[in-house]
Amino acid sequence: MKLRWLPNAITISRMVMALPLLWLLMIDDYRSALWLALVAGLSDALDGFIAKTFDWRSALGGILDPIADKLLLSVCFFGLWWSLHLPTWLVALVFARDLVIVVGALAWWRLMGTFKPAPSLLSKMNTTLQIGLVAVVLAHLALWRVPLVFLQSLLLATALLTLLSGLDYVIRYGSRAWRALGSRQ
Repeated sequence: MKLRWLPNAITISRMVMALPLLWLLMIDDYRSALWLALVAGLSDALDGFIAKTFDWRSALGGILDPIADKLLLSVCFFGLWWSLHLPTWLVALVFARDLVIVVGALAWWRLMGTFKPAPSLLSKMNTTLQIGLVAVVLAHLALWRVPLVFLQSLLLATALLTLLSGLDYVIRYGSRAWRALGSRQ
């Protein structure tokens, strides 16, 4: 294996971590789940650092990295919902947003060709807040008790930003598609 593939190998290993992470959450081993999630997060930073430092970026890495991140985050949301530590309405909102984005991207690809996603600042903030929520809930379950008012505030902020980010995608890409389709006629 050439060293240039190292970032992709790290990303793929992060994808492989999803299954044991889900299992740990489902058997209520939150301490191990927290450590595995931490390792996955560090591997995300490491593969990005290596790819940028040595200019070992690739098209495959550009596709795999966000998939790995979304896979791990989805596993955490599902596992924490399964063990009754996240409410159904929030997990449904998170998954519905992602589903709307995927369906929209597929529709774009079908109607107009290549889809080049460009995450907005709002979307990046949403992802950061979702990761923060998962980290705080895992820390709460594994290490120390976080005040309930803080957890509830973080949960509501995550829900609001998830909703706003989803609406932002629909409006931005919907208006772009509308303009592009209108210019074809």
